[in-house]
Amino acid sequence: MNDLPNILTAQDIAKYLRVGPKVVYELMSISPAHGGIPSFRVGRRGKRVEKADFLRWLAERKEARTG
Repeated sequence: MNDLPNILTAQDIAKYLRVGPKVVYELMSISPAHGGIPSFRVGRRGKRVEKADFLRWLAERKEARTG
């Protein structure tokens, strides 16, 4: 996890999770309150995720899965 940049692209997250970028974009489009990955816009179409937000989101998913 230390090799992840501080600002992540959908491709960075897809590579880390071993899923396609489309899956990541779908997760970014969902509200974080409903389980989506917190993200912010860069320009008109680009989206990015702060590393800390991604790691928090991932920990929450793991916790929800294990109870």
